[in-house]
Amino acid sequence: MVESVMLSFEQWRIEGERIIVPLGEQAFHVWTRRSGHGVPLTLLHGFPTSSHDWCEVAEGLPEVDLVTFDFLGFGDSDKPRDHVYSIHEQADVVEAVWKHHGVTRTFFAAHDYAVSVAQELLARRAEGRLTVELLGAVFLNGGIYPDLHRALPAQAALLDPERGPLIGQVVTEETFIASLLVTFAPERPPSAETLHEMWCGVANRDGQHIGYRLIQYINDRKRHAARWAAALEETDVECRFIWGMLDPVSGGHVVPRIRERLSNCPLECLDDVGHWPAIEAPSRVVENIRAAISKPG
Repeated sequence: MVESVMLSFEQWRIEGERIIVPLGEQAFHVWTRRSGHGVPLTLLHGFPTSSHDWCEVAEGLPEVDLVTFDFLGFGDSDKPRDHVYSIHEQADVVEAVWKHHGVTRTFFAAHDYAVSVAQELLARRAEGRLTVELLGAVFLNGGIYPDLHRALPAQAALLDPERGPLIGQVVTEETFIASLLVTFAPERPPSAETLHEMWCGVANRDGQHIGYRLIQYINDRKRHAARWAAALEETDVECRFIWGMLDPVSGGHVVPRIRERLSNCPLECLDDVGHWPAIEAPSRVVENIRAAISKPG
């Protein structure tokens, strides 16, 4: 059994605040939480859940100045129904959250969906367009190379222009959990409580209805694959990888590419972990993040 969630989604939510984030000609409320003092660290969450995925990792890092938030369309942030979501816009959200908190330099860790956001931030840095200094990066299971991403049947269905909108009308906690279970290591199944809290983050503000819009990030990755691969492979920001090898989506099959193209980066292979290292093995994620931020920035 994986380590249990220490805080409920609701407990996590009430520890933060909803701030106004301008994005182009519109403005939205984005949920964010800041805690602790010390080395600056930002945690970026994955699809389809929320920053609550990081709650045990956050608990294990009391010595950091920690910023967490929910991307637009996730968790307790606004979830506009008719919005065109994009990775580039989510990178704008990151920058707006940093500005709100007065962050000028930070380490960050990114999981799943957020690895693409992180790659866009690295690309902006390379272009001299990022005002925040990136001290180091930690990547956890995500589609850093889109050609290696193995979409699950549920993801493929959400991407389908006809089936996707229909799924949002009928999805329930039970169907959500059934689709999510296969992404965990078979020998380390999550507790019913953990799965329920993950659902709470999705269903908050009726987010279960917009999954087909949020999952367009997969097409975003294909369109910008060259830009984001170059940003990661050519950056001088020190990167580290923590990889659940039993992840069916972005697991052990990605590791040879990491070793080939990012051979100078530390890589921790978690042989008994699936897609969710921060939930399945939070203490090991904490150890790796601590090692990353202990280096001079």
